[in-house]
Amino acid sequence: MIAPLLTDMSFELRKFTNAAIVMIAFLTVIVALPAYATKGGPTDQLKPTLEKLINIVKDPNLAGDSKKKERRELIMTTVATRFDFSEMSKLVLGPTWEEITDQERQDFIAQMTKLLENNYIGQLENYSGNSVEYIGERVRNGRAQVSTLIENNGSDYPVHYIMAKEDGNWMVYDINIEGVSLIRNYRAEFKSILRQQNFDGLMQTLIAKNKSFSEKNN
Repeated sequence: MIAPLLTDMSFELRKFTNAAIVMIAFLTVIVALPAYATKGGPTDQLKPTLEKLINIVKDPNLAGDSKKKERRELIMTTVATRFDFSEMSKLVLGPTWEEITDQERQDFIAQMTKLLENNYIGQLENYSGNSVEYIGERVRNGRAQVSTLIENNGSDYPVHYIMAKEDGNWMVYDINIEGVSLIRNYRAEFKSILRQQNFDGLMQTLIAKNKSFSEKNN
């Protein structure tokens, strides 16, 4: 049914045991870097981006509602340097990506990026500094997985950053938490909308949801 998606957006990674952990995954603190991580490799490139995010959300000069717009712009600009929203959008949309125009693709990327911002930036801004241990890095054929353990409320959660190399840069295009992929989760939810209302229906759903977020937070 489409109505529940418009009210509570069931594709907000509901299969995760703790939704906040998604944005905690964006804000990792390296406490142990594996010796076998390659210099200049995916882990090495991910670290400064994540550290910059931590500095933004902990900066007292950017705290409070009066700084919300500036803070979020800095967060999204930083995230965009290491997270490939274009590839995320393509993978989430699946075969439909090949059926739409370039302009429709750009519109979808914009709404998908805004959805991720709206759903999880609030979690990021409440970041409390949970510790994360980097436990491994696997690289093969231009793809990589950086594995971590995140401590949250006394429990450890495995979080894997799935990355691809683009012009020498390692970019995140998926996050896997406890065996659940962000991309697969959204794709499953979007598939039901596409089946019932096609691409235009999906866009209307995303626009409506992002608009409701904007109105709620203004």
